[in-house]
Amino acid sequence: MTEDDNAVECEPTPATATDVFGDRLELAEGYARMLTDEGVLRGLIGPSEVPRLWTRHILNCGVLGEAIEDGSTVFDIGSGAGFPGIPLAIAKRHVSITLIEPLLRRTTFLDEVVAELGLDNVTVVRGRAEEKAIVSTVGTADVVTSRAVAPLERLAGWSAPLIAVGGRLIALKGKSAAEEIERDRAAVRKVGLADLRVTQCGVDVVDEPTTLLLGTRVETERDAAAARRAARRAKRKR
Repeated sequence: MTEDDNAVECEPTPATATDVFGDRLELAEGYARMLTDEGVLRGLIGPSEVPRLWTRHILNCGVLGEAIEDGSTVFDIGSGAGFPGIPLAIAKRHVSITLIEPLLRRTTFLDEVVAELGLDNVTVVRGRAEEKAIVSTVGTADVVTSRAVAPLERLAGWSAPLIAVGGRLIALKGKSAAEEIERDRAAVRKVGLADLRVTQCGVDVVDEPTTLLLGTRVETERDAAAARRAARRAKRKR
């Protein structure tokens, strides 16, 4: 028996994929092939996920484009094999996306995906979102996304410093999203995230809509103090 005999086939491209990716569907199919082959071989995605690769992963992340405006800058933290950042980048060609991932074997794969598919709206950065140094490396973005990275309180602490004031946290979550908000609302407010709510995207596109936990980045006293220090430094240089 050869390796090919043991290979698990990816599910056929669903008809609804065209609604999500439009004329860039071929890129999404190329990504699916890379995940099925190198993604599995390198241990970035489990073989058991391949038969539901489109419905559970690629479409689940691609519909996130409904919640993000063209022209936005997006940081995707803990990108792993590229979720949700790669499907989002394919679905939204006019959104600039930075994939932030700490593990070398994953960033190597992500770089290969970006090069193979010609995704000129994607940058890959190796680093941990929770490290202060990452902010000086990438700055801030209009939106910070993530998928199954951490519970809300911890996720908010990592994400907030990377979100521009007025920007948004958009986290792909499961059925516990509303419970997480109630549990962590006060702690999350301390790091500068407010207006927390749960919504769905892909309602008319996929069988199981994607659940999103949303929050808005507001100015904290720490932000105001940092702005005052920056203003004083700028004044001294005049």
